[in-house]
Amino acid sequence: MPSAKPLRVASVNVNGVRAAFRKGMGEWLSGRDVDILAMQEVRASTEDLQGLLGDEWDLLHDPATAKGRAGVAIASRNRASIHRVELGAPEFDSAGRWLEADYEVGDRIVTVVSAYVHSGEADTPKQVEKFKFLDAMESRLPELASHSEFALVVGDLNVAHRTLDIRNWKGNVKRAGFLPAERAYFDRFVGAEGDDAYNRGAGLGWVDVGRRFAGEVDGPYTWWSQRGKAFDTDTGWRIDYHLATAALADRAVAYAIDRADAWDTRWSDHAPVVVDYAI
Repeated sequence: MPSAKPLRVASVNVNGVRAAFRKGMGEWLSGRDVDILAMQEVRASTEDLQGLLGDEWDLLHDPATAKGRAGVAIASRNRASIHRVELGAPEFDSAGRWLEADYEVGDRIVTVVSAYVHSGEADTPKQVEKFKFLDAMESRLPELASHSEFALVVGDLNVAHRTLDIRNWKGNVKRAGFLPAERAYFDRFVGAEGDDAYNRGAGLGWVDVGRRFAGEVDGPYTWWSQRGKAFDTDTGWRIDYHLATAALADRAVAYAIDRADAWDTRWSDHAPVVVDYAI
């Protein structure tokens, strides 16, 4: 008997979904055969988002408290059996940044989280909020793993974990996104660089699927500044992730970053990260 089609999960910071569709996101999506699409920085109403995607997609959307900011969503070919949006303490505002959903895939439950971590700014209140979010995320990850053997946190996590994940790392060690204190969270999620069990059981036991597939190489990057010729020279950051439980990571059979062919054909400053999981 032929094996079942793998579950294709794509994640992308769309940088405003209405603008992304005007620039070509719809054409990309129609040709990519995605089963579950996680989006960050949606910055649109649920009605607008559903109208762009069409009725063939089941949509979950958690907008930010402030209109026109952040916003996360998950679109799927099959309806989620349950979804959750709370993260951290009740007084912590995570709206528009954390959305969980359970999907029935065969006889399995696959939990998918679309996450959008704050960008932060070193030594400012924005960085304090980022650390609050990362603290809440660190507390939630073990609960997710207990809830579902096949759990997946995807999205723009706004931290380059290792020097391999940022082209100009020496010039960014004091900037948000590459601060040692931020990178230490990922040490606790998947293990630290040099740890014998890095990305295979260290820390909380989660797996950085992108690094597992790419190996010990620079990048491949997922975000490039709009300034200068960062895209043309591939001066990028790898800040968009698939973090999977060990059992699900072992089912990953293909990994791709859909980098545009040219600067002027991009529909976001981030590239989609697309992974196939053989469930």
